[in-house]
Amino acid sequence: MLYQTWPWYVSGPLIALIMALLILMGKRFGMSSNLETFCSIGGAGKFSDYFKVDIKSKRWNLLVVLGSVIGGFLGAHWLSPNPTVDISPKTVTKLQELGFDSAGKAYLPPELFSLESLSDPKIWIILLIAGFLVGFGTRYAGGCTSGHAISGLSNLQRPSLIAVIGFFIGGLIMVHLLFPLIFAS
Repeated sequence: MLYQTWPWYVSGPLIALIMALLILMGKRFGMSSNLETFCSIGGAGKFSDYFKVDIKSKRWNLLVVLGSVIGGFLGAHWLSPNPTVDISPKTVTKLQELGFDSAGKAYLPPELFSLESLSDPKIWIILLIAGFLVGFGTRYAGGCTSGHAISGLSNLQRPSLIAVIGFFIGGLIMVHLLFPLIFAS
Protein backbone atom coordinates (compact mmCIF):
# COMPACT_ATOMS: atom_id res chain seq x y z
CA MET A 1 0.00 0.00 0.00
CA LEU A 2 2.87 2.41 0.65
CA TYR A 3 4.01 2.11 -2.96
CA GLN A 4 0.65 3.12 -4.43
CA THR A 5 -1.63 6.13 -4.25
CA TRP A 6 -3.61 5.96 -1.03
CA PRO A 7 -7.36 5.56 -1.55
CA TRP A 8 -9.70 8.28 -0.33
CA TYR A 9 -11.08 6.08 2.43
CA VAL A 10 -7.62 5.94 4.04
CA SER A 11 -6.22 9.41 3.38
CA GLY A 12 -9.52 11.27 3.90
CA PRO A 13 -10.12 10.00 7.45
CA LEU A 14 -6.45 10.63 8.30
CA ILE A 15 -6.80 14.26 7.19
CA ALA A 16 -10.07 14.52 9.15
CA LEU A 17 -8.36 13.12 12.25
CA ILE A 18 -5.51 15.61 12.01
CA MET A 19 -7.94 18.49 11.47
CA ALA A 20 -10.05 17.40 14.46
CA LEU A 21 -6.93 17.35 16.63
CA LEU A 22 -5.86 20.79 15.41
CA ILE A 23 -9.33 22.23 16.04
CA LEU A 24 -9.36 20.77 19.54
CA MET A 25 -5.94 22.33 20.19
CA GLY A 26 -7.10 25.70 18.80
CA LYS A 27 -4.67 25.60 15.87
CA ARG A 28 -5.19 26.40 12.19
CA PHE A 29 -3.43 24.50 9.43
CA GLY A 30 -1.83 26.24 6.47
CA MET A 31 1.53 26.54 4.79
CA SER A 32 1.63 30.19 3.75
CA SER A 33 1.61 31.44 7.34
CA ASN A 34 5.00 29.80 7.70
CA LEU A 35 6.46 32.34 5.28
CA GLU A 36 5.53 35.06 7.78
CA THR A 37 7.18 33.05 10.54
CA PHE A 38 10.36 32.57 8.48
CA CYS A 39 10.46 36.30 7.75
CA SER A 40 9.98 37.04 11.46
CA ILE A 41 12.79 34.66 12.38
CA GLY A 42 14.97 36.35 9.76
CA GLY A 43 14.46 39.76 11.36
CA ALA A 44 11.82 41.30 9.11
CA GLY A 45 10.12 42.69 12.23
CA LYS A 46 12.87 45.33 12.35
CA PHE A 47 11.53 46.76 9.08
CA SER A 48 7.79 46.08 9.31
CA ASP A 49 5.41 45.78 12.25
CA TYR A 50 3.52 43.12 10.30
CA PHE A 51 6.32 40.66 11.06
CA LYS A 52 6.45 41.41 14.80
CA VAL A 53 4.74 38.20 15.89
CA ASP A 54 5.12 35.67 18.67
CA ILE A 55 7.33 33.09 16.98
CA LYS A 56 7.05 30.58 19.82
CA SER A 57 3.31 30.16 19.26
CA LYS A 58 3.94 29.29 15.60
CA ARG A 59 6.81 26.81 16.01
CA TRP A 60 4.47 23.82 15.75
CA ASN A 61 3.55 24.80 12.19
CA LEU A 62 7.22 24.92 11.21
CA LEU A 63 7.34 21.22 12.13
CA VAL A 64 4.52 20.67 9.63
CA VAL A 65 6.73 22.22 6.93
CA LEU A 66 9.70 20.10 7.97
CA GLY A 67 7.53 16.98 7.96
CA SER A 68 6.18 17.87 4.51
CA VAL A 69 9.69 18.29 3.12
CA ILE A 70 10.95 15.04 4.68
CA GLY A 71 7.78 13.15 3.71
CA GLY A 72 7.92 14.45 0.15
CA PHE A 73 11.57 13.48 -0.16
CA LEU A 74 10.95 9.98 1.22
CA GLY A 75 7.89 9.54 -0.97
CA ALA A 76 9.67 10.67 -4.12
CA HIS A 77 12.89 8.75 -3.59
CA TRP A 78 11.91 5.55 -1.79
CA LEU A 79 8.15 5.06 -1.98
CA SER A 80 7.56 5.77 -5.67
CA PRO A 81 8.50 2.72 -7.72
CA ASN A 82 7.29 4.37 -10.93
CA PRO A 83 8.72 7.88 -11.42
CA THR A 84 6.40 8.71 -14.34
CA VAL A 85 3.54 11.10 -13.80
CA ASP A 86 0.11 9.55 -14.24
CA ILE A 87 -1.68 12.10 -16.44
CA SER A 88 -3.95 11.58 -19.40
CA PRO A 89 -2.36 10.90 -22.79
CA LYS A 90 -4.33 13.84 -24.22
CA THR A 91 -2.73 16.19 -21.69
CA VAL A 92 0.73 14.76 -22.44
CA THR A 93 0.18 15.42 -26.15
CA LYS A 94 -0.97 19.01 -25.53
CA LEU A 95 2.01 19.72 -23.27
CA GLN A 96 4.43 18.24 -25.79
CA GLU A 97 2.91 20.48 -28.47
CA LEU A 98 3.76 23.44 -26.19
CA GLY A 99 7.39 22.28 -25.91
CA PHE A 100 7.25 20.24 -22.70
CA ASP A 101 8.94 17.04 -23.85
CA SER A 102 9.12 15.82 -20.24
CA ALA A 103 5.31 15.72 -19.93
CA GLY A 104 4.33 12.50 -18.20
CA LYS A 105 7.93 11.81 -17.20
CA ALA A 106 8.73 14.45 -14.56
CA TYR A 107 6.80 16.23 -11.82
CA LEU A 108 8.86 19.40 -12.25
CA PRO A 109 9.41 19.96 -15.95
CA PRO A 110 13.08 20.67 -16.63
CA GLU A 111 11.92 23.04 -19.39
CA LEU A 112 11.02 25.40 -16.51
CA PHE A 113 13.02 24.28 -13.49
CA SER A 114 16.44 23.12 -14.70
CA LEU A 115 19.57 25.24 -14.43
CA GLU A 116 19.76 25.42 -18.22
CA SER A 117 16.27 26.92 -18.45
CA LEU A 118 17.33 29.79 -16.19
CA SER A 119 19.46 31.17 -19.02
CA ASP A 120 16.21 32.06 -20.82
CA PRO A 121 14.93 35.52 -19.78
CA LYS A 122 11.35 34.42 -20.55
CA ILE A 123 11.58 31.75 -17.82
CA TRP A 124 12.86 34.31 -15.30
CA ILE A 125 9.99 36.65 -16.12
CA ILE A 126 7.44 33.83 -15.82
CA LEU A 127 8.83 32.62 -12.49
CA LEU A 128 9.06 36.14 -11.01
CA ILE A 129 5.55 37.12 -12.07
CA ALA A 130 4.14 33.78 -10.92
CA GLY A 131 5.90 34.06 -7.56
CA PHE A 132 4.58 37.58 -7.04
CA LEU A 133 1.03 36.57 -7.98
CA VAL A 134 1.08 33.52 -5.71
CA GLY A 135 2.49 35.53 -2.80
CA PHE A 136 0.11 38.44 -3.30
CA GLY A 137 -2.88 36.16 -3.84
CA THR A 138 -2.09 34.12 -0.76
CA ARG A 139 -2.00 37.20 1.46
CA TYR A 140 -5.00 38.82 -0.25
CA ALA A 141 -7.06 35.63 0.20
CA GLY A 142 -5.92 35.32 3.80
CA GLY A 143 -4.25 31.97 3.24
CA CYS A 144 -3.13 29.37 0.76
CA THR A 145 -4.94 26.50 -0.91
CA SER A 146 -4.10 24.05 1.87
CA GLY A 147 -5.16 26.46 4.59
CA HIS A 148 -8.49 27.32 3.00
CA ALA A 149 -9.34 23.95 1.45
CA ILE A 150 -8.39 21.81 4.42
CA SER A 151 -8.55 23.98 7.52
CA GLY A 152 -11.04 26.65 6.48
CA LEU A 153 -13.57 24.28 4.94
CA SER A 154 -13.36 21.91 7.91
CA ASN A 155 -14.22 24.90 10.13
CA LEU A 156 -17.15 25.72 7.79
CA GLN A 157 -15.80 29.18 6.97
CA ARG A 158 -17.62 30.89 4.10
CA PRO A 159 -14.54 32.94 3.05
CA SER A 160 -12.64 29.67 2.63
CA LEU A 161 -15.37 28.27 0.40
CA ILE A 162 -15.25 31.41 -1.73
CA ALA A 163 -11.44 31.24 -1.86
CA VAL A 164 -11.43 27.56 -2.87
CA ILE A 165 -13.96 28.22 -5.64
CA GLY A 166 -11.73 31.09 -6.78
CA PHE A 167 -8.66 28.82 -6.73
CA PHE A 168 -10.40 26.34 -9.01
CA ILE A 169 -11.66 29.00 -11.40
CA GLY A 170 -8.21 30.61 -11.51
CA GLY A 171 -6.58 27.24 -12.15
CA LEU A 172 -8.95 26.48 -15.01
CA ILE A 173 -8.36 29.91 -16.57
CA MET A 174 -4.60 29.45 -16.24
CA VAL A 175 -4.48 25.97 -17.72
CA HIS A 176 -6.98 26.44 -20.54
CA LEU A 177 -6.46 30.07 -21.54
CA LEU A 178 -3.20 31.58 -20.28
CA PHE A 179 -0.85 28.58 -20.35
CA PRO A 180 -1.28 28.02 -24.11
CA LEU A 181 -0.77 31.74 -24.76
CA ILE A 182 2.42 31.90 -22.69
CA PHE A 183 4.04 28.79 -24.11
CA ALA A 184 2.77 28.77 -27.69
CA SER A 185 5.71 29.20 -30.00
